[in-house]
Amino acid sequence: MALWFSASAVVPSLVLEYGLSGHAASLLTSSVQIGFVVGTLASVLLGLADRLDPRRFFMISTLVAAAANLALLAVPPDSIATPALRLLTGACMAGIYPVGIKMAASWAEKDLGLLVGLLVGALTLGSAAPHLFNALGGIDWRFTIAAASGAALAAALLINLVQIGPQHGRAAKFDPVVALRAWTYKPLRLANLGYLGHMWELYAMWAWLGVFLDASFRLSMADDTAATWARFGTFVTMGLGGFLGCLVGGLLADRMGRTTLTIAAMTVSGGCAVIVGFLFGGAPWLLLLVCLIWGISVIADSAQFSASITELSDKEGVGTMLTLQTCLGFLLTLVTIHLMPLLTDAVGWTYTFTVLALGPAVGVLAMTRLRAHPDSTRLAGGRR
Repeated sequence: MALWFSASAVVPSLVLEYGLSGHAASLLTSSVQIGFVVGTLASVLLGLADRLDPRRFFMISTLVAAAANLALLAVPPDSIATPALRLLTGACMAGIYPVGIKMAASWAEKDLGLLVGLLVGALTLGSAAPHLFNALGGIDWRFTIAAASGAALAAALLINLVQIGPQHGRAAKFDPVVALRAWTYKPLRLANLGYLGHMWELYAMWAWLGVFLDASFRLSMADDTAATWARFGTFVTMGLGGFLGCLVGGLLADRMGRTTLTIAAMTVSGGCAVIVGFLFGGAPWLLLLVCLIWGISVIADSAQFSASITELSDKEGVGTMLTLQTCLGFLLTLVTIHLMPLLTDAVGWTYTFTVLALGPAVGVLAMTRLRAHPDSTRLAGGRR
């Protein structure tokens, strides 16, 4: 997962060295999102996850993605080849992220929320790793790209040591009629709306947090110091905070209920989205504290939306429902990822992130209505 944000993590360096525009910077992340959606749909329609050993599928996808990421070092960052390589990386992620969840879920019994939460936490650490690589590599962005590809290569080799659990089975083929149930069956519709509200906020926050911190710290620190603090701050917020959020979120959701956890998490993260911009240029310690709380809460509910869809769906349609949910969510992220630089130019960092709070607001409303639905007793063993 280090490949996902490898290019986004070095945006400040690329802006300084190549004068990269806000639109070009957005493409570094959105191209991966588009590739992921296309790759996921292709995988389902071709039945790749069913016909291939998931470990082999994971390994091949990771190797190709690592090569595409490393190829970024051979092309100008502002050329058309860069988003094309990011698109290929995203398409390959379809053989990494969902396949990894499928393998983890094959071991689930009564702790689905925790198990999926742990996996999403690990994926979060991986996604944040480029920011740590970037900090350790100083101002040379090439180190970050190479380190991310190296980490992916290690994952491709280690996946062969993973065992498949007893719950592993063949997923149902993509069926448009089954997919319609995601909207015609009210509990699924509400769970999907909650997930879309979550995704409206999550990836835009992840993609632009490093740039935001860098710009804020430069107002009170030397440029090199500000850049280093921004990189470490982003890693701590996304990686360490995100992993903690996923772990605690999984534990609480299995015990308190999925709707309870998701409503609480989105309430906190939405509040942080509104507050954080007003701390721009202020005390770094206070800004980092709010960002850490944001990093914990913004991802704490992520795995629980997947768990909710799994529990609310008919067994033969789980694969289709999860695929549809993921594709819609990542398509939505394209809007906010590209919206951020436009808002920054128009209103400045003080108000830019406030628009992200709209997602959690819709999500809280959807999950509150889901909690009141009789079929919500299917969630978390009756804990709703």
